[in-house]
Parts: sequence; structure tokens; C-alpha cells
Amino acid sequence: MRPGLQQALLQAWTGRGVLAWTLRPIAGVYAALVALRRTLYRWHWLPSQRLPVPVIVVGNVLAGGAGKTPTVMGIVAHLQAQGWQVGIVSRGYGRHGDAILAVHAAASPAEVGDEPLLLHRKTGVPVYVGRQRAAAARALLQAHPQTQLIVCDDGLQHYALYRDVEVCVFDSRGTGNGWLLPAGPLREPWPLHALHAVGQRAEHLLVLNTGPNAIPGYSASRQLADYTLGAAGDRQPLAALWAPQARPVRAVAGIAQPEAFFSMLRAQGGPLESALALPDHYDFDSWSRNNHEGYTLICTEKDAAKLWQPAPQARAVPLVQTAPPEFYAALDRCLQPHRPAPLSS
Repeated sequence: MRPGLQQALLQAWTGRGVLAWTLRPIAGVYAALVALRRTLYRWHWLPSQRLPVPVIVVGNVLAGGAGKTPTVMGIVAHLQAQGWQVGIVSRGYGRHGDAILAVHAAASPAEVGDEPLLLHRKTGVPVYVGRQRAAAARALLQAHPQTQLIVCDDGLQHYALYRDVEVCVFDSRGTGNGWLLPAGPLREPWPLHALHAVGQRAEHLLVLNTGPNAIPGYSASRQLADYTLGAAGDRQPLAALWAPQARPVRAVAGIAQPEAFFSMLRAQGGPLESALALPDHYDFDSWSRNNHEGYTLICTEKDAAKLWQPAPQARAVPLVQTAPPEFYAALDRCLQPHRPAPLSS
């Protein structure tokens, strides 16, 4: 999508102006297709595959990112602390090809996707990508039979995979103007209606807000780390970027909402010489190092694996997201019926 058109839609989705109303007839067609698809799954005319282990799907109902990846990281860390053996599956949005692949630390983002690569590097758990999440999960379970639980990164609308627990993530946009695409930001109506054919039910749906608490649910805090990472894994204090005699800082972000990253950087007290917003999942293939000489480049961790190829001196600033204990307590209650019995001595 062209940046100008994308910006116009984002602006239109904040209210119910002329452009949003103009797109309402198309949204009506989209709504009918969504309802038909849900009906086909509800009546089992389209199959939903159930895995031999419980599945948590982390996703959203908004177009664009809302904080799913850091939410997955936090959930995996919590589950590991509870003794679960966890695996992750993802479609691997933006990668080349649809083959089922195991993600490894040296994989390229073009091969497996930027978010799955980041998830594997940060969590250390098995991560598999595939267009069909159920098939990717079965490949993971075959290669790692000790896995007790699968976390699906994105896929709230991927009904072909049965889910035992859903986590729907919202950011500061809330539900926008409340309309479906393309008149509004919603991929499906909110609140979600029960769809027991795929395990979707109100008591197993948790809402996590990564921005102001616009939707009833739990709220996570988000801030940037106080250090940056280099391509070799080295750490430097974030404040070092603005030390006397340091190069001017240029921030780049190829994420769904780059301005959020820029605002958090500015809130850390450091001036930015410039801030370059790029399309989500930007591949940096056309990136020219010569255009940015004389600057210190800083980016998100998601962008880093791709930006470090043409610009190995760039620094990445990790995002630290913390969900409240009440959120994890609710997650534990949902998983309690699925917890494996302890081995007898």
C-alpha cells in the first residue's frame, strides 16, 4: 500500500468522516464474507484442526500491529517459569515462500520472517513458520515431542487451528471508529461472538491493552530499555547515543506504528536529528548506506536483523513490555485443565 493512501486510511479510521462513509459499502461486503466464513466454521463445513497439546493464540482484531510480538515473549517467559515446555508457530508474515520451516538463530528474515526470528532469538524456544499453522505446529511437535503447549503468534482469524485460549491485543487506537475494513480498522466485529467450533469462547478470551486502557481488560506497561544492542550482541547505554561529541541520531522504524517508537525515544530525553518512518515489515533491500553516513542509526529490534545487513553499525533499542500479575493469573486459570499431571515416582 502506498504511504499516502495508508496514512489517509489511518486518519479516516479515527472517526466517521467522508472517506470512512464512502468505504462503508465495501465494508458491508467484507462483513458479509466474514459472517459467512464464521458460519462455515461454526457448522463444521470448514474443518478446524485440534492439536494434542493446548494452543494459545495471540492476535488482534485491528489492521496493523498492536503489540503481539512482545506479548508472545512475555507469555512464553511466564509459561516457562511455570514449568511448561513451550513452542511457537507463526505464519512468518513478509517472508519469501510458504514452506514449513524451523527458525534458527542464523536464519534470514527473508527466509522465516522478522517477527519469528526475533521470537526465537529472544525466547530460545522452538519456533516454526508455515502458512497453515496447524501443519507448522505438527512439524514442531514431531521434532520436539517434549513440547507441552503451543503459542501461535498472530492468527486470531486463522480458524483452521483450534485454540484453547485467546489473547486479543489492543493498542492506543482501541477499536478506532468501530467499523470493519476498509471503512474502519477492524478485521472482524468486536466484541467477538462465540465460535465454539474453533474453541473461541468468552471465558477463554483475555484482552491486553498495550496503550491507554480503552478496552475492558488488562493493561501492560511499555518502555524502551536503557541500553542498545549492536549487530555483534554488544550492549551500550542508551544515554551514550547523546554523549558530547557523539554523532547526530537518526531513528528508523519499519513497524506498524513507527511514531510510537519515535515518541518513546524522545521521551528518554535524547534529541533525534531525524526520524524515518517506513512501511511495516520493510525489508531494507533498497537501503543505501551512503544516504546515512555521519549519523548513528537506531531502530527497533524487529528491524535490526534486516537493517544490520546494509548498516552493521546501527543500534537496536529493545522494547520492554510488562503485563500485570492479574493477567498471568487469569491465563493460568484458563490453562489449569490442560496442565499435565506430575510424573509419579
